[in-house]
Amino acid sequence: MPRILGVDIPKEKRIEISLTYLYGIGRPLSNKILKEVNIDPNKRAKDLSEEEVARITNTLQKSGLRLEGDLRRDIAQNIKRLMDIGSWRGLRHKKGLPVRGQRTRTNARTRKGPRRGNMAVIKKAGPVRAAAPKTGK
Repeated sequence: MPRILGVDIPKEKRIEISLTYLYGIGRPLSNKILKEVNIDPNKRAKDLSEEEVARITNTLQKSGLRLEGDLRRDIAQNIKRLMDIGSWRGLRHKKGLPVRGQRTRTNARTRKGPRRGNMAVIKKAGPVRAAAPKTGK
């Protein structure tokens, strides 16, 4: 498995797709990087030579892009700053609710988690009793 910036990228996939396993790199940026280092995007990651992997790694390091740990840290710091100053978005992050104005009356299950304790109690049906025979007089 080729290793780029400390991340093992899948070897069976095309290099264009494999590069997107790095946090902060999508398809357009992946294609731009491959064009810059003159590598065919259709080539499989396992077919890359050590020299080609080194060229990709050097290009990523020189680009000045925030990737992987740096990017994750920046995003976490931004969210923490919003929570510290008490902004609306920060409060929504604290409460675990949708941040960007989505409705919460229905939906929003991804942020709110599974439904809790609102199921009605259903009585279990007991044994069926036969009706007493009528004495007709």
